[in-house]
Amino acid sequence: MPLTATDASSFHVTIEPSQRSYTASKDETLLAGAIRQGINLPYGCKDGACGSCKCQKVSGTVTHGPHQAKALSDDDEAQGMVLTCCATATSDVVLESRQVTAQGAYSIKKLPTRLKLMEKKSDDVMRLLLQLPANEPFPFHAGQYVEFLLKDGVRRSYSIANAPHLLAAGEGMELHIRHMPGGLFTDQVFGSMKERDILRIEGPYGSFYLREDSNKPIILLASGTGFAPLKALLEHMQFKGITRPVTLYWGGRRPADLYMTDWVSAQLAKMPNLRFVPVVSDGLPEDGWRGRTGFVHLAVLQDVPDLSGCQVYACGAPIVVASAQRDYLLAGLPVDEFYADAFTSEADKAANTL
Repeated sequence: MPLTATDASSFHVTIEPSQRSYTASKDETLLAGAIRQGINLPYGCKDGACGSCKCQKVSGTVTHGPHQAKALSDDDEAQGMVLTCCATATSDVVLESRQVTAQGAYSIKKLPTRLKLMEKKSDDVMRLLLQLPANEPFPFHAGQYVEFLLKDGVRRSYSIANAPHLLAAGEGMELHIRHMPGGLFTDQVFGSMKERDILRIEGPYGSFYLREDSNKPIILLASGTGFAPLKALLEHMQFKGITRPVTLYWGGRRPADLYMTDWVSAQLAKMPNLRFVPVVSDGLPEDGWRGRTGFVHLAVLQDVPDLSGCQVYACGAPIVVASAQRDYLLAGLPVDEFYADAFTSEADKAANTL
């Protein structure tokens, strides 16, 4: 028997197999309705660029707004796949999304922050520490991100690079910003921005966080500043006493792109179950690099050709994340054990939006 809309302006959305449900208005995306009501659907960019929110439509009808073909192809749509971040319901809808959990999402907050510290970690990576209001708690899951609220409604998203307990202890919110020449926000970070500036953020966002109900070995895959949320995951694991085997694969074009290897080395002494595999793809003779070379996601397969018993958390450039997902599923990784956060630039979005 078909579901009935609650009224002409909103529709029922049911998630299988969890059977969680909520209502979505005809003027909001399926994802926006879920976030508003504390339903933990998977998502990343919220802009139709990364594909993290893609799931199967079991029944009902939706209309998609602008999105990138790599996130949802015509074939995907013909097979009933939807991007919840840019799909609006036109009837009651049933979705299949196996990453939905009963864990409640944290409330989204808008906060002023003061820029406490700017520390250049390489020629094109800046580490920021933001001081949040002392009387305003900001709970979040390690691995989630915040959005900077800029002029004229413009937003820019960055992963939180430290764990919640460190933020709660007053250390500030850590972010790793890579300079994109011509970028509206990153040109400011590497140009006019200075310590003690006031910035506005909103969050937490994202479904990239550690699934603690598993005991499977963990593979952390990072390219460039995709290391930031994985750093937060490692800090969280230490704090919670989680001793699952974990291997961090971190790739960059040049050794300088691996901008906090000293921090990782220090964690190896604290976490006996942690391994670190740095990988450089375009090292030059003057770099003196003697470590692993090639594509970082392939280094994982060289070491672990059968991924059927693992969990993977991948973060960084979209090409790395997409290649990893494709190849790891072929290597036996269960589809619901791949968690990703692809860093898609505004230039990429503009070039690829349909």
